[in-house]
Amino acid sequence: MSETAVSEASPGPHPPISRRQVAAAVAGNALEFYDFTTYAYFAIQIGDVFFPRHTPFIRLMLSLATFGAGFILRPIGSIIIGRFADTVGRRPAMLLSFTIMGLAILGVALTPSYASIGPLAPVLVVLWRLAQGFALGGEVGPTTAFLVEAAPAERRGFYGAWQSASQNMAQIFGGLVGVTLATSTGPAGLEHWGWRLAFLLGAATLPFGLILRRSLPETLHRSEAGRPAGASRPTFAAHRRVIVLGLALIAGSTVSTYAFNFMTTFAMAHLHMAPGVSLGATLANGAFGLVGALAGGLLSDRFGRRTMMIWPRIAFLMVTWPAYYLMIRNHDAATLLGATALLAFLSNLSVAAVIVAITESLRKEIRGAAMGAVYATAVAVFGGTTQPAIEELIHLTGDRLSPAWYVMSFTVIALVASAMMRESAVRSLRLAQA
Repeated sequence: MSETAVSEASPGPHPPISRRQVAAAVAGNALEFYDFTTYAYFAIQIGDVFFPRHTPFIRLMLSLATFGAGFILRPIGSIIIGRFADTVGRRPAMLLSFTIMGLAILGVALTPSYASIGPLAPVLVVLWRLAQGFALGGEVGPTTAFLVEAAPAERRGFYGAWQSASQNMAQIFGGLVGVTLATSTGPAGLEHWGWRLAFLLGAATLPFGLILRRSLPETLHRSEAGRPAGASRPTFAAHRRVIVLGLALIAGSTVSTYAFNFMTTFAMAHLHMAPGVSLGATLANGAFGLVGALAGGLLSDRFGRRTMMIWPRIAFLMVTWPAYYLMIRNHDAATLLGATALLAFLSNLSVAAVIVAITESLRKEIRGAAMGAVYATAVAVFGGTTQPAIEELIHLTGDRLSPAWYVMSFTVIALVASAMMRESAVRSLRLAQA
């Protein structure tokens, strides 16, 4: 079996999954992003609550480091829960990861402040972030495998796009929550209880998500066509080309995603804009990212994965530096929101193609674990370090354009990987099998 043996279409038509089932599959991804982006939005307030005995810069860096702790166990979670999904089933794996995720969010929201219990407070927060990271590591592989396996063959790009679209929907909701809290509670209320309420709203989705996921059909044992008789058992080593390129692709998407999630903190800390205006960037990021993700998924079904991985990245690379330059020079709400919207749209145009192409390029027997490992490793290394790295670069160089240079560097890496990735869309597979 070739290392690029890819997604095999089912031998006969099967009923498409419902909108409710798609929502259930991506609920964990949405909750993940709601949690992680909410933490990013309130990084300053969380730093003040759990690390009060430091300078403002050190408090922010410790808060961001605690945010990064959530990425450490992602690769381990991806292997353990992903292997569970590849042997027992996609549905039980998704139930397990979602349960751990919800409990971890609740734990962060209810952890007392440093003023109440001293050094134990930041220790507890770090432990909750580790548990969250373990669950999230095991979330993406099984859910993406489920979507690709359950989707109609000619619509895999669009169905897979809901993974990234759900992240943007969570950003929109998180932005609305953030703006509402920032404008209604005041700085003191936002620090003492406002950010906790934002996390509790995310944890409240736990029972509903579990109920929805229990109704999902199991796709692990669904037969697939196109498999040569007597095919050998797939291994990670046999898929090394896809895995290496996948790491580069996810790294590029991850850096831009978390750089944009940092936009609110960047606007407040370095552009000295009001919290309400800064949080508005979250809404622009989520809304235009949502449109870009779904459009990219649809277009990848029509034109292929490689096309949608390459050309949107070229456009994104060309506008990143001018967008940040204008934000810093103009220093106004219109430029901040407009630049964020444009960057989010172009960045998300390629995300669905990336996720689906990697998943399609993996054999079903290792799809959950391998896709999860690729995603979790790239996000663990680059997602957890992007925001602290950007903040440190600005601090050391004094250059507020540091986020642009950082994002552009990884975009070039992802662009090279996109050009080296083989087409995996069903359209091409059908031609190859004809």
